[in-house]
Amino acid sequence: MSNLTDNKVIDLGGLRIGDDKHPIFIAGPCSVESEEHILKAAFFLKKLGVHVLRGGCFKPRTSPYDFQGLGLEGIKYLKQAGEKAKLPIITEVMEEKYIDVVSECTDIIQIGSRNMYNYPLLKALGHTKNPIMLKRGLSATVKEWIMAAEYIAMGGNDKIIMCERGIRTFNDYTRNTLDLAAVSIIKRETGRPVIVDPSHGTGRRELVGPMSKAALACGASGLMIEVHEEPAHALSDGNQSLDFPQFEKLIMELRSIVNEPKAM
Repeated sequence: MSNLTDNKVIDLGGLRIGDDKHPIFIAGPCSVESEEHILKAAFFLKKLGVHVLRGGCFKPRTSPYDFQGLGLEGIKYLKQAGEKAKLPIITEVMEEKYIDVVSECTDIIQIGSRNMYNYPLLKALGHTKNPIMLKRGLSATVKEWIMAAEYIAMGGNDKIIMCERGIRTFNDYTRNTLDLAAVSIIKRETGRPVIVDPSHGTGRRELVGPMSKAALACGASGLMIEVHEEPAHALSDGNQSLDFPQFEKLIMELRSIVNEPKAM
């Protein structure tokens, strides 16, 4: 690992990820639950000036009995919502057989924490042209995380966004332990953009705001936050999702921190 690497800025249709001047905001529900559900979220987030719409279509869950996502149907709904709200979209791919359809339908491909060690999948994604967001593994060291990114880069795709989403420690108050020191370390060692996910990083909605502010203070390239119209009825991750008024309040506070103008 080399030190003091120049920043690697990723241009997504004019949206510059990693330039450290304008942090980007990625938001949306943990899962795409229906066509109407994701459309409503998309238009709400667009109104607030969110840059990228997120939504899970293939959901790797700890329990096989939990909601696993709508799969290809969910991708169709997410794509339509992004097009109608004029927002780029991001969703996760879990299997090599779905890489082509996900790369065609989405703007950014996400690799979830459970697949950070799925080296055949990482190698295959190296042959795509989409930016790849690589989430840190549940208990991955910084070096393991960086080497996982190298598996993608070796295939020719160096448009890699690192995502700190918390790691598993002895602490059991929060879902994970959000490692904000990793933001500075990754940027120093690789120059890659680092997005922080305070939703998975804490698992508690009351901590999403404070950790979002802390992430921007330590130089994160942006945030990814789970937002749901009615978190109590969410099919996944309701406890860590902000409702619409909570997210609107937070986004205004975050914009005041980074001195960005309010959305019109």
